[in-house]
Amino acid sequence: MRKRVFIIAEAGVNHNGSLELAKRLIDVAREAGADAVKFQTFKAEKLASYFIGMAEYQRENLGLSERQLEMLKKLELSFEDFGNLKEYCEKKDIMFLSSPFDVESAKFLKTLGMNVFKIPSGEITDYPLLKEIGGYASKVIVSTGMADLGEIENALDVLAESGTKRENITVLHCNSEYPTPFEDVNLMAMVTIKEAFKVDVGYSDHTLGIEVPIAAVAIGAKVIEKHFTLDRNLPGPDHKASLEPDELKAMVKAIRNIEKALGNGIKKPSQSESKNISVVRKYIVAKRDIEKGEVFTEENLTTKRSSGGISAMRWREVLGKKAPKFFKRDEPIEIYCE
Repeated sequence: MRKRVFIIAEAGVNHNGSLELAKRLIDVAREAGADAVKFQTFKAEKLASYFIGMAEYQRENLGLSERQLEMLKKLELSFEDFGNLKEYCEKKDIMFLSSPFDVESAKFLKTLGMNVFKIPSGEITDYPLLKEIGGYASKVIVSTGMADLGEIENALDVLAESGTKRENITVLHCNSEYPTPFEDVNLMAMVTIKEAFKVDVGYSDHTLGIEVPIAAVAIGAKVIEKHFTLDRNLPGPDHKASLEPDELKAMVKAIRNIEKALGNGIKKPSQSESKNISVVRKYIVAKRDIEKGEVFTEENLTTKRSSGGISAMRWREVLGKKAPKFFKRDEPIEIYCE
């Protein structure tokens, strides 16, 4: 997970409660080149109370208003379904991940053999869940939508006190509006998190398009998470803020190109450009014919792209010397001895 940018294709609840649709999402994530496909494991009755309403974006995206509990029940998969999905991921050679939203779901995912646990933004203040996951001493990814630095620090403390080493935690900057307006992304907060807590950082994106996660990689994201769907027109709370298959593939390709382009930070000529040095850089050449014994001056020398010779940076060193031989116009000044 640390060797290159770890890309999580977030299927979330975009399966709309259908196991077959969930498997098709796994196929899309695998085809796009993502490292992992992630779902959301919860028991609706344990996640939301009877009285809580839907979020504004959920009402707008669904075009209706109902109790959050009723919505979640329609999006819930069984533990048996998640067992099937993990097996299907193994068959397709892509990592299975799922965010637990309650302790019972976390315990179940642990029995499945999942060894990377993602804590969703909404659960960053759920002490019992943090304590449970922290006790697994696994790799943990924490999303921080709606959180400030103090709340992040508290969550990290609970994980650490419960048994998870700081070096096994990656913190994702996130904004929990779907879709997130560009002016609210505040991508530099990811850098602030890294400096404040000395942890690996990443970015969980809810903007439209792929520009922001690519930018996040350029400034140091180790993990990128992005929602995707088979079709943005499908009914459901998250489809409209998700990438379609071709867009997911384009994002993965762009991220892989960017991480190649970031390089190792050592400034020196690359292998591909070295061959151009001799035909692009300037060398000292004769501005006109120069007789043997004539003194080199600014009147008879100039700098041009040439087939070699003395670098133009040695200009002052050459001035005042005598020509050791006859030089034709444009001939490189290759040698001098006086």
